[in-house]
Amino acid sequence: MLPDEYNPMDEKHEPRPEPPIEQKAPDAPQEGTPPSYQPSWNKNSLDLLPVQRLVNAVMQEIKKVVVGQDQATELLLAAMLSGGHVLLEGVPGIAKTLVAKLLAKTMAVDFSRIQFTPDLMPTDVVGTTVYNLKTSEFTFNQGPIFANVVLIDEINRAPAKTQSALFEVMEEHQVTVDGNTYQMGFPFFTVATQNPIEQEGTYKLPEAQLDRFLFKINIDYPDLEDEKAILRKFRHDFDMKVVQEVTAVATADQIKACRDLIQQVHCKDELLDYIAAIIHGTRNNGDLFLGASPRASLAIMRASKAIAAISGRDFVTPDDIQYVAYPVLNHRVILTPEREMEGYTPKEVIDSIVKKIEVPR
Repeated sequence: MLPDEYNPMDEKHEPRPEPPIEQKAPDAPQEGTPPSYQPSWNKNSLDLLPVQRLVNAVMQEIKKVVVGQDQATELLLAAMLSGGHVLLEGVPGIAKTLVAKLLAKTMAVDFSRIQFTPDLMPTDVVGTTVYNLKTSEFTFNQGPIFANVVLIDEINRAPAKTQSALFEVMEEHQVTVDGNTYQMGFPFFTVATQNPIEQEGTYKLPEAQLDRFLFKINIDYPDLEDEKAILRKFRHDFDMKVVQEVTAVATADQIKACRDLIQQVHCKDELLDYIAAIIHGTRNNGDLFLGASPRASLAIMRASKAIAAISGRDFVTPDDIQYVAYPVLNHRVILTPEREMEGYTPKEVIDSIVKKIEVPR
């Protein structure tokens, strides 16, 4: 039985009735909603309570400050627990940076923030070797990238040579300077933000850089009720002192234990074939100039395992795969110029690809 604790999905789903003896496949989830949690009558071979407790505790702390954005927060946690990185995209003022900072605050790990600017150099990110006059030796001064959680604000503000400083560290969790390699600590999780509206003074991220992000999460405006709740929450708190109430509820060891559990979540061969078919569909689609790479198929597999574990299941379902397909693929595919001029969006094309593929039972 699952613990009677806060569950971010409970706000979106009615409780399920006890199923009949003969099981039927669940209905497809509504667009934008995560897969439903594992019902209490289905027993797991894995004890996933540590994963659920960590996720619920972190989300409870973040909800002390942030109104809404539950889906974005869940995807951030899924990326971290599956060893990926996240790109947050949205207009200014919708809590992209705040969510990332609060996520780091809920963990007893090192945190650093790098504000990308046009004059930022690669050595300002990874560090540099300096000569020590006292010891007559060269020593390496670590840059701000040496932290467990790194927030890169406005990543598209820095030129290509500075962005390229992230290639090695995001993929291999190490930095090479002057022939010496320095390993990153655990966990290493990068959250980058960018503004899709203002393009003056920005440098578009190359496809090789985008491919290193597990998710690209598009954060939209809050709805009317959330907007009202935001005003009520902060009408007597101009300085946002409530942020000080957010405390660390997770340690590096707990994160490592949760990641080990997620790796053991079962994904049957038919679902692996389903993932491969989705990725293959992006490479043979007339609406796309560039399809997804094998890194994308691995990303969907890892992310769907994380979502399944967060949902209390030790096995992946097609709903999990469909839920993570868009945030995994939307920054990895490129529309053809014709479709772009016609006003098509990557979401429309990705949804059409997923709908054409038969769902395994």
